[in-house]
Amino acid sequence: MLRAVFFDLDDTLIDWSGFNDDWAMLERSLMGAVHSYFVDEGHLSIDLEGYLQAFRTRVMNAWIASRSSLKAVHIGQIIVETAGELGATVDRIDMERCLQAYAWGIVPGTVVFPDVVEALKLLIANDIQIGIVTNAPQPMVMRDLELTAHGLFEYFPDCRISAADAGYLKPHRAIFQLALDTLGIRADEAVFVGDDLDADIVGAGQMGIRSVLRITRHTAAGLRDEIVPDASVHSLSELPAVLDRWYPGWRRSDDDSGES
Repeated sequence: MLRAVFFDLDDTLIDWSGFNDDWAMLERSLMGAVHSYFVDEGHLSIDLEGYLQAFRTRVMNAWIASRSSLKAVHIGQIIVETAGELGATVDRIDMERCLQAYAWGIVPGTVVFPDVVEALKLLIANDIQIGIVTNAPQPMVMRDLELTAHGLFEYFPDCRISAADAGYLKPHRAIFQLALDTLGIRADEAVFVGDDLDADIVGAGQMGIRSVLRITRHTAAGLRDEIVPDASVHSLSELPAVLDRWYPGWRRSDDDSGES
């Protein structure tokens, strides 16, 4: 029985193809307010460039370490740790205020894929639970602001999981198990949809969760014979047909699902 469909977030629900890939510029705009908070509160006297250099080095090292450990990168922790490295008293720093200053929201150039909302509505109309499991380094409370601005938050009331909160990155079993436990389901009752072969497809597969690869411009360039998803789609409009093959009768009725 199909009871839930989990989705990756970036490049699965939200299309990043319009982002100009200038992460350094985006990061500078986000970190400017954080640096101002540190200076205004007397935590640091170093200039923004000095802080950014130390911050970027720490972020890079954290991602490198995560490749083998699968320990999640947590942007809030790195913000605070960087300040501590530069002489701030960490115990005096309010991480929540740091994250508020960071002010994550819609990234310029990103949009919701046009096929997303219809697919989500169809699943919900047929009593299928849906959730988000993302490897984002931002705590989910930050990504929730972005989901709200994109008009997606309302579709995911019960399960929105960020690696930063879970402590582990996909494909670690712990983050998938957390998603299953959050919705109270077994692995054989779930499907995972994502665009990353290693994180999403391998991770779901080792848990016994059926996987659907969303093929994007990034995915298409990196397809590998040794990693085979249970199904592949170019659009989420193709997902219901996949579910029909795997779970005949998952739709309550044609009338309820909006199809004739």
